[in-house]
Amino acid sequence: MVDPVAVGFGAGLVLVFVALHFARGTGWEPTADISEEVLEERASTVPETDFPEPGNRAIGGGGGAVGAVPAGEEGELEEGGAAEESSSPADIPEDEVEYFEVEFVKEGATIELANNETVLEQGEEEGWDLPYACREGQCVSCAGQITDGGNAEDYVVHDNQQMLDDTELDEGYTLTCVAYPRADFTIETGEAP
Repeated sequence: MVDPVAVGFGAGLVLVFVALHFARGTGWEPTADISEEVLEERASTVPETDFPEPGNRAIGGGGGAVGAVPAGEEGELEEGGAAEESSSPADIPEDEVEYFEVEFVKEGATIELANNETVLEQGEEEGWDLPYACREGQCVSCAGQITDGGNAEDYVVHDNQQMLDDTELDEGYTLTCVAYPRADFTIETGEAP
């Protein structure tokens, strides 16, 4: 026997679910996604730095911009000033290149290095996995120590190194990513001050 109350109750529930299924809703629209705007707004309040490596020695990042314009509006030089051309050891013509004997202690080899390529580049050409990060002289990941005694700049020319102070240079430390040989020397790579 079928209970008419149960059948009526079941039919009522079915009708409620059907009505809810086909109902148009309240017209609620989700809010617009503003996450990109918020990120851009936050990013605009943080000063840019020239340091891509997170663990570098300049805590807090940046500093003055390299090649900053001395005065006036952006791109304008001081009156009477002229842009200076910078010359890099990398610009040495092939017919003027000199070669120096450099002993890499940890790699167990002595090789000839040209004075128009960095110590790091030439070590990598040998197939060595030498440490580096920024390749711009703005961190100390590529640091090495010249063990022949004296100032590192007696043996290499640094093209725009920004991290080593005079004391560290006097102790023979160099940044191999911006160091161009100028004499024979012995170096221990991966040695930071």
